Amino acid sequence: MTEQTEPNEWQPTEKIEKPPSRFKDSVLAKVASIAFLMLILLIPLGMIDSLLDERLARRDGTISEITATWGKEQTIVGPLLIIPYRYAYTGWVEETIKKGDQEIRRQKQVNETRTANAYFLPNHLSMKGNLKPNKLHRGIYDAIVYTGNLNITGQFSQLEFPSKDILWNQATISFALSDLRGTHETLMLEANQQKRPLIPGSLVPGFVSGVQTNLEGLLSDEKKDLSVSLNLVLNGSSGLQIAPLGIQNEVNLQSSWQDPSFNGAFLPTQRNISDKGFKAQWQVSYYGRDYPQHWTSNETDVFNANVVSSSLFGVTLVSPIDSYRNVERSIKYGILFITLVFTSFFLFEVSGKVKIHPFQYLLVGAALCLFYLALLSLSEFIAFALAYIVAACLSTVLVTLYSMAVLKSGQRGVLMAVGLLTTYGFLYVTLQATDYALLIGTIGLFIALSLVMYITRNIDWYAQNQ
Repeated sequence: MTEQTEPNEWQPTEKIEKPPSRFKDSVLAKVASIAFLMLILLIPLGMIDSLLDERLARRDGTISEITATWGKEQTIVGPLLIIPYRYAYTGWVEETIKKGDQEIRRQKQVNETRTANAYFLPNHLSMKGNLKPNKLHRGIYDAIVYTGNLNITGQFSQLEFPSKDILWNQATISFALSDLRGTHETLMLEANQQKRPLIPGSLVPGFVSGVQTNLEGLLSDEKKDLSVSLNLVLNGSSGLQIAPLGIQNEVNLQSSWQDPSFNGAFLPTQRNISDKGFKAQWQVSYYGRDYPQHWTSNETDVFNANVVSSSLFGVTLVSPIDSYRNVERSIKYGILFITLVFTSFFLFEVSGKVKIHPFQYLLVGAALCLFYLALLSLSEFIAFALAYIVAACLSTVLVTLYSMAVLKSGQRGVLMAVGLLTTYGFLYVTLQATDYALLIGTIGLFIALSLVMYITRNIDWYAQNQ
């Protein structure tokens, strides 16, 4: 009979060894390393953003060089009527008298005659014109310029003076023009049906660039009304700004440019924009400005450049598509792109039992950063839409082929391609919808987060650590 040995109750029948959990193998460590890589990838994104600023500065400098020779943005302030007058002035002077051996200083009242200027703005100001746009090229950059053909008329009446001693023969008319280099012919002013040549020099307070002419023989005590007209042909760039000097101001502008931007203190009362250009009409009264209809040189800070600038209005010939601004906006979404792609790789790694090294994450992030560099360089030579398509396809193909090898599955690589193309398409729509970009971006983030939460809803993250 075989002797049976009773088991030792102090001896375990089975030894269970639980391997210690190491932080470097945990899911939390993986997430931390991915987050660290995303921070590192902000460096190349910042470098591309700096490169974009450099290209913008170079473009702006080139455009400034072009417009400096053609003509800068034009601002028209005028016509302004200046009439000198004399007035009596009572003042005090200091005199020294001798009284014996002493010298005594005392104040003496004197009556003097001084000269001042009276400034008058027109009762009615009218301007009609056509802006003929053009593009000047230098290298890879374009500058939007125009040639303006303008007719300016103004009527002056009911002139009031603080004195009766008026120097009518010294009366002048002056216009302030921001860039006289844009004029090519001698300007002739028609005043009360008489033509007078305009000479350089602004008499408009606060403005150093302009033209003027003398009105000798046109005004007198018996004839105080004045009507002036000027045909102005000038070159300019970017836009045209006008000061509403009249009690009533009527401005009519038209151009073949299809993308105008109406700006300033007053918007057009009527506008018509089509494929053939635009037509705009302004009806502006003097109630919307901060300077009076007439004043004298004895009144300080009544009329100056700062006061006038707040009442300017006009139009800017804007470029319909600014590729640099679109690239700048797309770079702001760079970290979002990297986050979505890294999240996809991480989910494939968790669900598909595939090990992906952090260096492989870094290479994929570098490929995503190259999209923005390709977009910036291509958009300087071709249309932004075509540049975007080419850059997105290059980045998608690069990431997709690499994903097939890393994820060891062609199907997963195709899923990455579909996800990338969808994300690039979503970004392009966001860039085009400027006014709704924030709303569209928020909706997209909600959708992306919802997909991640749905896919990971059944994953046991503690089991993943073991």
